[in-house]
Amino acid sequence: MYHHRGTYLNSLGQLLTFGFGSAPVYLWTLPMFHCNGWCFAWAVAAAGGTHVCLRKAAADTIFDAISRHNVTHMCCAPTALNFVVEGAETSGATLPRPVEVMTAGAAPPAAVLRASEALGFRIRHVYGMVEMHGVIASCDWHPEWDDLPAEERARIRARQGVRTVLCDDMQVLDAKTFVPVPADGRTMGEVMMRGSVTMKGYFKNPSATDKALAGGWYHSGDLAIVHPDGYIELRDRSNDIIISGGENISSIEIEDVLYSHPAVSCAAVIAIAHQRWGEVPCAFVELKPSYEGRVTADEIVEFCRGRMAKFKVPGTVKFGAIERTATGKVQKFKLRATATAGLRSALSRKRRNGDERP
Repeated sequence: MYHHRGTYLNSLGQLLTFGFGSAPVYLWTLPMFHCNGWCFAWAVAAAGGTHVCLRKAAADTIFDAISRHNVTHMCCAPTALNFVVEGAETSGATLPRPVEVMTAGAAPPAAVLRASEALGFRIRHVYGMVEMHGVIASCDWHPEWDDLPAEERARIRARQGVRTVLCDDMQVLDAKTFVPVPADGRTMGEVMMRGSVTMKGYFKNPSATDKALAGGWYHSGDLAIVHPDGYIELRDRSNDIIISGGENISSIEIEDVLYSHPAVSCAAVIAIAHQRWGEVPCAFVELKPSYEGRVTADEIVEFCRGRMAKFKVPGTVKFGAIERTATGKVQKFKLRATATAGLRSALSRKRRNGDERP
């Protein structure tokens, strides 16, 4: 449940975070129903801007709208950035001028950010959630980072950053003690926030509200580390972290590596049960059309093996379309259901063959 103060404050906060000047031209690729379009429905109006709306967000319509309407700003999820990049690779489309882009909704792979920047998109990575009226953190850019190599710039841009001026407090805390984790770039904790933009609660669900706001903090469920410069970086959702042989494995870290493979269009990693290690990573991979049928699971595994610790390498790779929500988020619960059904099917085959071992 939202309140007028929160939506008003976050709308004005977007003006500051995105650096809106006078009369921006804003392209809607972000669904308006999601956090009221991250409050941009009002932020653009407050800046005296122009709204450019699309019936369908696709690479060709986005490039056409940018050229036709002199678009200056747009927002989208990393998956939308990815299909824009792929569309440019296929069609050879280019930007007539730089376009400011705010991206959030999932942790963006560094490879996608690097390719977007090369096209001429000026990326601002932000972080937030519906319970906080949208954006509450931004990876604010330091001028000295401009001279870094493209790969290093993309790696820094992938961080969620620091709280915006409208967020009273945001910290990475130990979920049990509420003690801040050290800023060592290694220790994980839960991202928690509080302030005037916090929701009133969940509609007719007091128990869920009390749980989410326990201890005076909004509990995001996102696990993150804090770098020495104070910038936070997500490592996983608390229910997505993979615990294998007692070691925590970040699904985001594996996905970031998978996205750097030239054949991969979309990737998602989940945990599946393992008799010895408890859990192991399972990768779902959606290939670019030109690579379908030409890449094997063994090739993907070998690619990962050369870029991460051995215990993090996915033991299973499944190819096919990955279902997403309207806001571009991968529906991992459906992937878990698919993987579970596959394990049950495999166990059933073993039992029919006289092998009762799990």
